[in-house]
Amino acid sequence: MKIDEGDEMPGTDCAPLIVVGVDGSESSIDALRWAALQAKRTDARLQAISAWQYPGGYGWVPDFSELDFEAEAQKGLDDTVARALGAEPDVPVTTRVIEGNAAIVLIDASQGADLLVVGSRGHGAFAGMLLGSVSQHCAQNASCPVLIVRHRTGNDPH
Repeated sequence: MKIDEGDEMPGTDCAPLIVVGVDGSESSIDALRWAALQAKRTDARLQAISAWQYPGGYGWVPDFSELDFEAEAQKGLDDTVARALGAEPDVPVTTRVIEGNAAIVLIDASQGADLLVVGSRGHGAFAGMLLGSVSQHCAQNASCPVLIVRHRTGNDPH
């Protein structure tokens, strides 16, 4: 059952909250699947969050008047939840799309959570240092425990 933002999940007054960051990547899909399984095992609430930002301009301002970035982000999140968990997930999932930097959005969401789950693309230390790692920022700054799920490939020995 998918529940949109603002809807109440039945019987969730005191249930733990697991927040999972979703960006459509394979590692975030793995994180969402892990979080859903953990939510089912612990009778926790599950909230999938996707952050979005307006594209940066490069000396010119494009016409965004016909684009609804938030609606596109919500559609992407809904599609990713359905892809990861199926049309009828075993646990209720609330979804939220929030404008802002992904790391900041997830760190803010961690304030009301019992666990934050994020994926890791595994770029390594140097690329992570250059690009900035959402999972690293969350691990260092979140207000709750953070679980980082790395996407496994067929070549992964572990």
